[in-house]
Amino acid sequence: MKQKTWPGRQNRQSTFKFWLSSEADFRQLRSSDGDFSTLPSDILTKIAASFTLPHLQAASLVCKSWSEGLRPLREALLFLKWGKRFKHGRGGVRPNLDKALDSFLKGAVRGSTLAMVDAGLLYWEMGKKDKAIALYKKAAVLGDPSGQCNLGLSYLQAEPSKQKEAVKWLFQASKSGHVRAQYQLALCLHQGCGFDRHLHEAARWYLKAAEGGYVRAMYRVALCYSVGEGLAQSHRQARKWMKRAADRGHSKAQYEHGLGLFSEGEKLKAVVYLELATHAGETAAVHVKNVILQQLPATSRDHVMNLANNWRALPSL
Repeated sequence: MKQKTWPGRQNRQSTFKFWLSSEADFRQLRSSDGDFSTLPSDILTKIAASFTLPHLQAASLVCKSWSEGLRPLREALLFLKWGKRFKHGRGGVRPNLDKALDSFLKGAVRGSTLAMVDAGLLYWEMGKKDKAIALYKKAAVLGDPSGQCNLGLSYLQAEPSKQKEAVKWLFQASKSGHVRAQYQLALCLHQGCGFDRHLHEAARWYLKAAEGGYVRAMYRVALCYSVGEGLAQSHRQARKWMKRAADRGHSKAQYEHGLGLFSEGEKLKAVVYLELATHAGETAAVHVKNVILQQLPATSRDHVMNLANNWRALPSL
């Protein structure tokens, strides 16, 4: 006798499509004709490997077989939670990297790509790059965008002979909307990592990452618009993206935006951004800032310094 889905859980195929790592997986789910319990366990665990807890809890309610099949992943996320507590010293526990790694590895063994990535990060910080790469690759193959991004970056840093492989994984993560991967892919296309440079494609991925909130990409987009590299030259767009990067704490953008404001006669605003750049270590900003300050009355100097001291960056990635 077939196990039926739980009452009130009909018409979920469209709801779960975004979880599937391939169209073939979705076709297999669709072929079950509404009886989700017939989905093979290996497909189920593959689909759910990168789930966060809310998604995992929702999937566990689909039917009894899913609830049982996803039990190891629910356990994995508990180990992941404890791993983060031990890593950062939260939740009433003291920092302990050995216990953090042990917790992450227990989560990884149970199939969570989130735990694989965190274990890989710790291995990388410990200098055990081979073990880190092995975990990143396992997560990447299961479709985890962070695993794909970290694998690509690891190849670029630790195995330069695998540049094309690195770009392949960065591209996979970028298609999933991973903004750091989009930025790193753009850098590879811009600089030519083992192949010819592709400026238009680089600019396209810079722009995607910038629109996703990645501050370093915002700065790169501003430069592309400024000189017309990969994008049609537009000083208005260049200024817009430079200001966005500056307002989110990018020190070079703060310096460049301050210079632009000074050239437009906006001395007070210019000093604020140049002072922020100075605080962030941009030594070139010091001289320009001091020249402008000498042209301002004492009350204005005090005002702009107070603005700079109380400035807070906008949220960014």
